[in-house]
Amino acid sequence: MSARDTIAAQATPSGKGGIGVIRVSGTHVKTISEGIIGSLPIPRIAKFTKFTGADQVAIDHGLALYFPAPNSFTGEDILELQGHGGPVVMNLLLTRVIELGARLARPGEFSERAFLNNKIDLSQAEAVADLIESASTQAARSAIRSLSGEFAKRVNDITDSLIASRVYIEAAMDFPEEEIDFLKDSRIIEDLECLQGKLSDLLRQAGQGALLREGVNLVFAGRPNAGKSSLMNRLTGKETSIVTDIAGTTRDVIDEHVHMDGIPVRLVDTAGLRDSEDILEKEGVRRAVNEITDADYILVVVDLFAHRNDLASHVSELMTSLPDEIKKLVVLSKSDLCDPLEDNLAIEHVTVSAKTGEGINLLKQRLKSGIGYDPGSEGTFMARTRHLHALQQTILSLDSGLSGFRDNGAGELLAEELRYCQRSLGEITGEFTSDDLLGKIFSSFCVGK
Repeated sequence: MSARDTIAAQATPSGKGGIGVIRVSGTHVKTISEGIIGSLPIPRIAKFTKFTGADQVAIDHGLALYFPAPNSFTGEDILELQGHGGPVVMNLLLTRVIELGARLARPGEFSERAFLNNKIDLSQAEAVADLIESASTQAARSAIRSLSGEFAKRVNDITDSLIASRVYIEAAMDFPEEEIDFLKDSRIIEDLECLQGKLSDLLRQAGQGALLREGVNLVFAGRPNAGKSSLMNRLTGKETSIVTDIAGTTRDVIDEHVHMDGIPVRLVDTAGLRDSEDILEKEGVRRAVNEITDADYILVVVDLFAHRNDLASHVSELMTSLPDEIKKLVVLSKSDLCDPLEDNLAIEHVTVSAKTGEGINLLKQRLKSGIGYDPGSEGTFMARTRHLHALQQTILSLDSGLSGFRDNGAGELLAEELRYCQRSLGEITGEFTSDDLLGKIFSSFCVGK
């Protein structure tokens, strides 16, 4: 495969539909267009025409659109053939395009070419896929902001400021005869401290975008019959898990996907944690432990009615058995079965009743707060985990450089750390990105995009 190949793919979902689109990009667009519709359409004007095969027999009737380079999505000549969306028709049309000199596009290859031809940066290319995969209105709006270049503009503005500081510092070191004493120039520290604030704000907003895109893996943990399944059903709004008075009903992992203010949340109900000689229950506990280990957030469910006399010790025992590094929230369930108890827990908790709904809204608020989501956040754009890592690395490098500069006047160290900062930010937009990373990113896109 070569970047010079003409590529083709069905741009609409496979299956039956009113309209199906075949997209072609590359140098052979003129030849392919002439072979199928007899001519090259006038740029950007839809032409109703007949699509023909090699024997000049009609395959379909539809619209043809031509976008000449460089003013197209990929920066290359593009031809779109819009016909009826039946799978047989689309296959015949795509086969004819390939006969005339195109090859099947790899997943994401159209967007990859747009990136390589400088039509969009890497964050915008990723936003194309994120917009398609958006599972909520908030996620779609955030993806549009990234696709429009808002995220990249913020990154580029910070990068420009870093470059200006680098130029000043390195010029002072390389040309000492100019007598630029940047060690005594407080402006450098002030400028870089201002960048620290901008980076922290950018990281916060990117974190919101990452939550909207990737969501949260939320796992229920607790002893058998603690009320985990009832709470699961209340949060999903349907009977997802079986609920009985018999301890150990849940033997397998049960998960359900819901949205909380646009955040994709995977709720996971697990077997009660206890020692057992029952083979099935032991396997259920093993799977529960695996899910708990992979959780982003753990709801530690405690039967308030059963443990009203030993609540503090029971909660302490449960918390000790769970991973320290994962965020947790204690949920005291079955509050409808007993009178309010004196609050003697030293850790954050919520009291709920899955039966009556008491405390459920408060629980949702605590969850959103716990995972770091701010529903009132303005201007959130879509982001990915790799973006967060790049921003975090930038902040670490800047902090290290500033610390060395303040303590020891280490200008060389500061200049080097600023170079690392620039490189980390460049990984977001694609200025500094390995071919392996590009392949991994674009291979996750759908075919035709």
